[in-house]
Amino acid sequence: MVRTPEYLKKGAKIALVAPSCGCAGEPYLTRLKEAIRLLKEAGYTVVEGPNIFRDDGLIASASPREQAEEFMRAYESDADAIISVGGGELMCEILPHVDFDRLSHLPPKWFMGFSDNTNLTFTLTTLCGVKTIYGPCAPQFCSTPFKMDCLDAIKMLEGKKQFAGYPTWELTSLVTPENPLAPLNLTERKIIRAHGYSAPFSGTLLGGCLDCLVNICGTRFDGVRRFIETNEGGFIWFLEACDLNPLGIRRALFELREAGWFERASGFILGRHLCNDMNIGGVDKYRAAIDMLESFNVPLLMDVDLGHLPPSLPIMTGGSATVSFEDGNIRFDYQ
Repeated sequence: MVRTPEYLKKGAKIALVAPSCGCAGEPYLTRLKEAIRLLKEAGYTVVEGPNIFRDDGLIASASPREQAEEFMRAYESDADAIISVGGGELMCEILPHVDFDRLSHLPPKWFMGFSDNTNLTFTLTTLCGVKTIYGPCAPQFCSTPFKMDCLDAIKMLEGKKQFAGYPTWELTSLVTPENPLAPLNLTERKIIRAHGYSAPFSGTLLGGCLDCLVNICGTRFDGVRRFIETNEGGFIWFLEACDLNPLGIRRALFELREAGWFERASGFILGRHLCNDMNIGGVDKYRAAIDMLESFNVPLLMDVDLGHLPPSLPIMTGGSATVSFEDGNIRFDYQ
């Protein structure tokens, strides 16, 4: 049974941490400072972790041990939720310093982050049995009123149960060091591609950034098989990729499939990968997914509002939901 943290109430305390990259330079510095101001203005108490404005590690805010210590202190504090301030590349290196056994015995607390933060959103669920949110990092809350993914993330933290995708998305960002608060450049119309879908499907949601998941697979932080064996029902896998090209996506899906992760899969949700329209030797993102996953005979929804081409729907890792595809849009109904 996956534990659900308490939903946020008015005046809730949010702890900000930097388990991956910090916000030491532009455009991230200005965006985070403005987000802190606006979250406070929205009625939240914001606690700033010691690493959030640092850039002292190897492509990281601080050393892996310092990052893990910051996270552990936040989880053990009286904060109601923890939000990461950024993604990055090497967050996996904090995992040996995180006390997952200790965390599994503490009252559950929301953790939200995106991309590299899969290293915690996924392991907190599969190793500690706690629901997390694969959603926006703190700097994204840098403009009000909160809209789309940021608004939905707040609503999810507060207990809303129904979410649907967005009509348009951004292919090219306007955010620069000189213009850090530029709005989303929503130029592209959302078109979801469905394969094998005939009716809504239900299950426990698992997933995140493929780049990180394939890195966890087979290590001592891989608790997927035990998680699947100890939880009932099917599993809906939500997946998106950052650095991987279509061949890398294909290899990653092959590895996770052969490791037994997709046993009892009831459906797959594939996001807008950063490689987008890349084709290598006849393999694009669609063929990579279909060839590796169609043998499960479950629905595949591709190019959904998830991934590094925003906006990206927040998804509750470990949450039970019914996913439907109607009138060209995706919908999540959480239990």
